[in-house]
Amino acid sequence: MTETLVTNGHIITQNTDRELISDGAVLLRDDVIAAVGPAAELEAEYDYERRIDADGGAVIPGLINAHTHVSDIILRGAYSADRGLYDWLYNIKRPACIAMEPEEHAAAAALYSTEAIQSGVTTFVENDTEIIWDGRAEIEAKLDVYEKSGIRNVYGAGFADDPPDGEFEALLADITAREPSVEHPPANRLTVETETALHEVESLLEDHHGRADGRQSVWPAPIVVETTTTQGFQGAARLAEEYDVMTTAHVAEAEAQSRGPALSSIEYLRNIGYLGDRTLLGHCVQIDSADVRILAESNTAVAHNFFANMRLATGFAPVTDLLDHGATVGLGTDNANLSDTVNPLNDLRAVFAAHKGFHRDASVLDAATAFDMVTIDAARAIGREDDLGSIEVGKQADLAIVDMDQPHLTPAPDPVFALVAGAQGFEVETLLCAGEIVMSDREVQTLGETSELLENATAAAENVVERVGLE
Repeated sequence: MTETLVTNGHIITQNTDRELISDGAVLLRDDVIAAVGPAAELEAEYDYERRIDADGGAVIPGLINAHTHVSDIILRGAYSADRGLYDWLYNIKRPACIAMEPEEHAAAAALYSTEAIQSGVTTFVENDTEIIWDGRAEIEAKLDVYEKSGIRNVYGAGFADDPPDGEFEALLADITAREPSVEHPPANRLTVETETALHEVESLLEDHHGRADGRQSVWPAPIVVETTTTQGFQGAARLAEEYDVMTTAHVAEAEAQSRGPALSSIEYLRNIGYLGDRTLLGHCVQIDSADVRILAESNTAVAHNFFANMRLATGFAPVTDLLDHGATVGLGTDNANLSDTVNPLNDLRAVFAAHKGFHRDASVLDAATAFDMVTIDAARAIGREDDLGSIEVGKQADLAIVDMDQPHLTPAPDPVFALVAGAQGFEVETLLCAGEIVMSDREVQTLGETSELLENATAAAENVVERVGLE
């Protein structure tokens, strides 16, 4: 058994009382938090083999990214600029991601994981929405990187089992006409039979869920309402129940994704039995007050993907209404080539300010509630509030140490407010996941030389862009 004392820090516990401990310490036994309290008391009471000096910084729970995409990180920087949802999806992201080779997915995963670690993330939920279910090489290339990274990943195994109709194929032809040089996959390239999809997801659950000493998880992830049958959604819910995991889907991101006035997407999912405490829905932008009540009453969690929704101009999700009704909301950075970072604190700063402006109400979202969205509420959104999201005895030893000795964080009489309103993510100095040091002094310990990793990602991006014909 290894005992580690993280000491000399301002402990932001995120426990039920949201307790703050100045000059505090956290004792870790292997991968579990064993004690939390004043530094002087813990240093006197316990023997420990390893001491980590927080040097007056903020010690926070490892951040949780509730909805993200990984492979398209190598497409960021230019190609997604000034495009709407379908233009971006069908002219940029989907052609490129489908064309990627396993080693290119691995390069993307290494880049993503490094940036996530440097941003204080210890858990992320990947929504893999471009899976060709005729092999696992691309999937396993990423999962191998995540295992090596030392942080937790939830792999949302995306599937589509409802082929596009003639009307949608005509729309797609009009959309893709904008980029004639791009090698566009057929409209039905991702579609598989329902039973095939569910069998493949279950097989992935059997083989990979619980790997990496429990740090790796697999969820069934029907992609969107428009490409998933009722049987597909119900099968995903059944698998989630059977394997004691969750399920996730993209819902009502754009106006075109609303099922119409007769039956909203949220009502439909309720009616077929998909909603509930095992379900996390991404986006939920185009929903009304009745949908908000359904989500809250059914205990269905929502991932708020603010930056991506802003970049695609899809609109503001009614997050404050969801919170007012008692729904659980976690923050997601969504596609790395839309927010252009995978940095929750950076996104949180924008969320905190933007909803005030949108509602013309400066008190509509306070800093404590916003910080919950990347810690304890994010843990609740992914069904892990019992062991993640706060610094409490018995929970997993996932911690980040933030250097508060920065001009833009000085003074900081309320450290939570400072983290939400001022921090930008690069201030994270140290990261531990399951009690292991993943980053120290901003140096990631698990994924090799960062310079080589950046070179690999850049080369992969150039190869994919050339092969697909992006301009």
